[in-house]
Order: sequence, then structure tokens, then C-alpha cells
Amino acid sequence: MHYTRPPYGSHEKLNGKTNLIAATAAHPSCAEHAPAHAPDNVRIAIFAIVLAVFVLSLGDALVKFVAADFSLWQLYVLRSLFAIPVLIAIIKLPMASGKWHAPGGSFRPVALGWTAFRSFMMVVMWAIYYTALPHITFSVAASVLYTIPLFITLLSVCFVGDRVSVAVWLAVGFGFAGVLVIVRPTADNFNLYALLPLLSAMLFAWAMILTRTKCRRENPKVLALWQNLMFVITGSIISGILLIWQPHELAALNPFLFGGWMPLGGVQWLVVIILATTVVIGNISGAFAYQRGPSAVVATFDNTYLIFSLLWGFLLFVEIPDVQAIIGMAMIAASGILTVWLSRK
Repeated sequence: MHYTRPPYGSHEKLNGKTNLIAATAAHPSCAEHAPAHAPDNVRIAIFAIVLAVFVLSLGDALVKFVAADFSLWQLYVLRSLFAIPVLIAIIKLPMASGKWHAPGGSFRPVALGWTAFRSFMMVVMWAIYYTALPHITFSVAASVLYTIPLFITLLSVCFVGDRVSVAVWLAVGFGFAGVLVIVRPTADNFNLYALLPLLSAMLFAWAMILTRTKCRRENPKVLALWQNLMFVITGSIISGILLIWQPHELAALNPFLFGGWMPLGGVQWLVVIILATTVVIGNISGAFAYQRGPSAVVATFDNTYLIFSLLWGFLLFVEIPDVQAIIGMAMIAASGILTVWLSRK
């Protein structure tokens, strides 16, 4: 679930100001200007966003499924090494219509420093999220992560100056209540790992605020390329540190996070290729969806990630959420949808 999308082309206004909440609420990031003469096509946009969250939810579920066969940093490097050449080829393809602010076919971002920093934030965010996956059910992790629109709302009010109604604040509070229903902080079986997706959601929201304020002019494909480059750089550096350090005790406790690279067979290489494919398809489909459809409509269907998380959780892990977890998921999904629509109004 980490496509790079451009939700800002529509320039929704609220009280004369750009409405960041409606433009960004849901899932990853942005460039401002869609092709000028590309008309909206809501049906195609909905299909594209559902395709994006379908493949990205599958990719995230596969990370949990193969966690015992990889180290996190090995997965970072190998997946992105397959994705980067495809993204380079796509960037070099001629645009069908319209032009981005960045030079056509250029790999260099307009704001290089901010793009690199944003990419690093995304690397940290996904590292935290993936660390939680082996220890909690996939559907719970996905539900808590999808508090992203709520954190975007909070941060946009505090740091961007957006103003929201009381109804939006009530929707935000309803969503966080859903988180409490899921993680059950007072229950005997409380799992601390369930809070890691919440931290990931906070970091993701910060990255979206940064994308909105500092990276508005970037081609989303270039953002996706740099994000994958940062995955390779970070994964390689940490892999090297672990190779020299060799923290055997920590590796025994958490091999996914502290273990070294593992030998891969044909099945594992196939998984790497599938993961790289989900990244590329998810990035392109998500960006296209936000270019060709109203952001509030697209963001609403972005929440189908929660439905797919239940599907993959059942098919791959035989996970059946209990009634309390389902109620919490429904509260978070409803809160995200209400936050987007109320912000537009």
C-alpha cells in the first residue's frame, strides 16, 4: 500500500483556501498538476484506485507471508532493484498528453532535498509497518494504518492552517475510537506491536504534508523512482551494518529485522518479482486515479484496502477477525470516508 499519487490537481477550495484534507486524505503521495486537457472519468478513476489497492494490499500481505524467508532490508533492496528499471523506462516514455513542471523524461526532482527527505520518511514508515506484520493479524495492521486520513486532518490544521468543522472533528474522534476498539489497550491480550501501524500512519501523514507543501511540482513517477532508490540505499547501508555488527542475540529474537540476507530459491525470487510488480502497478494506477477522478470519490474507494486486507488475511493466514475487531475496522473506515466528504463540504 505505498503508491505515489497526485491528489492535488483538483484544487478543491474551502473558505477560499486549498483544502488539504480532502485532497490528501487516504493513502501515499502527490504531484500537483494533472494533464491540463485530460477530462475526468470517474468510472476509470474508481477502477484504477481499486486496482491499486488490490495489488498493494496483496504486496503487503505477501511481505507478512514471506517474512520468515527474508530479512526486511534484503526485501527492500531486491524488490526495488526490480522496480527501478521499470520506473525508469516509464519515465522515459513520451507523455500521452500534458506536461509536468519537471522536465519531460527527467529523473531529477524539482526539489531534490525535499524529495530525498520525503523518500527517507517513507522508508522508515514502511520499516515500522513491516516490523509489526509478523506479530499481528494483517487485517488489524491494515485497519490501524488506515488512520492516515485522521492524522492528515490533525496535521493540516496544526501546521498548514486548514480550518475544519466540528463535524469533521467528530469524525476524526470516531476513527480514533475505532483504533481503541481494535487494539484494546486494557485487555489482557494487548499486543504492543498493534501500535506500530499507528506510528506508521503518523509518519505517512507527515510525508503527505511534506509532499503537499514542498513537493507539489514533482512528477509522481519521479517520486516513485526516488522512493525506490531510497529503499535500495537504506537497505544496503543497514545490511552492511548488520553484516559487520552481527547482532546474533537480536537476530534470534527478530530475524526479520536484525537477520542477515538469506539464500533464496525459485519461489522466493518469484515473490520478489511479484512484489516489484505490485509496487509499479500500484504507483501508476494510484497516480492515474487521482488525476482522472475527484479526490474525495477516489479516496473513498481507497478504503477498499480494508476489504482486501480481510480477504488476504483469510486466504493466506486463515485469519477471521472477531466481532470487536470488525466493529473497530468499520468505525475507522467510516471515519475516513466522513472526514474526506465533510472536508469537501
